[in-house]
Amino acid sequence: MNRITSTLTGAAVLAALAMAAQAETKVAHVPGGPHPFFADWGPASVAAQQDFGLGAADYKFPQKWELNLQNDLLESLVTQGYNAFAIHPGDPVGSVPTLNELVGTGAPVIAVSACVNDPSDVAFCLASDAGVSAYHGTKHLIEAMGPGPKKIAHFTGWLVEPNTQLRIDGVARAAAEAGVEIVQVIADIDAPEPAEEKIGAYLAAHGSEIDGVITTAWVPAVVASNAMRRIGDKRIKMIAIDHDEVVMDAIRDGYVVGSMLQNPYGQAYVAAFAADKLRNGCKVSDAAPFGDHPLTSRFIDSGAPYINASNVETRAEVDKALTAELLQRVETDFLSCN
Repeated sequence: MNRITSTLTGAAVLAALAMAAQAETKVAHVPGGPHPFFADWGPASVAAQQDFGLGAADYKFPQKWELNLQNDLLESLVTQGYNAFAIHPGDPVGSVPTLNELVGTGAPVIAVSACVNDPSDVAFCLASDAGVSAYHGTKHLIEAMGPGPKKIAHFTGWLVEPNTQLRIDGVARAAAEAGVEIVQVIADIDAPEPAEEKIGAYLAAHGSEIDGVITTAWVPAVVASNAMRRIGDKRIKMIAIDHDEVVMDAIRDGYVVGSMLQNPYGQAYVAAFAADKLRNGCKVSDAAPFGDHPLTSRFIDSGAPYINASNVETRAEVDKALTAELLQRVETDFLSCN
């Protein structure tokens, strides 16, 4: 008997599964821990419940980014009657057993904004392609820096987070193709204190030696945007990630060249739609045109639009259009509801 159902035995397990099968869809959106990237999952849950007639759709997260805490929370949510899950896995390998156990209770599980390694029982992974996004972001940085030998620094997130190594690899690939030197990679800084300390110290000591900065995690993007504003001369070019208003303002004012978006609202909203469909008789289509991904063969690319001075004022419309297109694509191309 698996970990999640181990607290129930015999007839109680069957009764719980029967109740879950008959109940309205209750979706839990659960990231690996607290983080500003997931703030949009709250309003996305509210909108999904209303728009799709769900019994519930709630944003829940463990108090720390620790896999055991996420697993404990998921176990608790099952006992509370949640019967569908949109989960940002805390670890691409370590999360798999728990996600498989959730599926074993009859609950559809979708990996959202990050994927787990195959094999797993999740329906699919709905996320931006982190490695490709980082690759294209670096390409934008190289273009902004102009011709000639260039040196760049890369500030990124937690190494345990499923997307971080993919982003490191994507930046490295783009730099190698262009003959650009990555002089520093600073990881494990996707929280205010380590980001402020390490980015500030690095730029103070070596800012005059680099031509560009690429950031591939939310908090480093915010901290580095503020640092570019303090430096003030705009010589160092920077490409960020995500849509924090600090980053958007830095783009408006010319201190940051652009940012690669991920649309967490749309990812959570569409995942709730798909989870409800899967609970109510739909299946993943045999002809689903899944994309390539290093971790999984069941990858749906949710997009990674580039925002710069030309479209920063219409960012909300960019996300809205991306969400509508993604919803239609998932329903039409990836689900079979016959």
